[in-house]
Amino acid sequence: MRYLKYIKSVALVALSASVLTTSAICINKVSAQPAAAPAAQTKTVQVFQVAPLSVVNAPESYLNKTVLMKAKFDKFSTLGLDYKPAFRSSDNYISFLIKRDDTSHDIPLSEMKLFLKREDAEKFIDLKTDDEIEIKGVVFSDALGDAWIDVKQLTIIKKAPDTAENGVK
Repeated sequence: MRYLKYIKSVALVALSASVLTTSAICINKVSAQPAAAPAAQTKTVQVFQVAPLSVVNAPESYLNKTVLMKAKFDKFSTLGLDYKPAFRSSDNYISFLIKRDDTSHDIPLSEMKLFLKREDAEKFIDLKTDDEIEIKGVVFSDALGDAWIDVKQLTIIKKAPDTAENGVK
């Protein structure tokens, strides 16, 4: 009989502790105090400021990295679009070329495939040959040994003077 009373007492204490713990949890969940906001996850992206020819000479070194380059705009193009190994659809993207900066001749840097979303490209419809631009993008492929870059930001640094050469007479 004594043993049975002891078991009942222990069970009652355990049950009481369980009820108190559950009540405390429920009170905390329905309290009027605001819940702490989850810590904002900030992902810092390292940006490599490079010359375009450095990326072209070693595209594998910049693979999946963000690069920042200054260049002279050459022209919009379809170069590299719809190429299966490094696919960017011509329905959604336009490509463009920049000029080589290692020569005095007007030669496009065709070894660099630069892709801009069509809706972003529409904002730059007035770009002319020789406009100085800044390109921020991610090297997403090195197919064919070339640098394939998704342009995330395009900034016009300096407009080229109006000449017959860049389409304005």
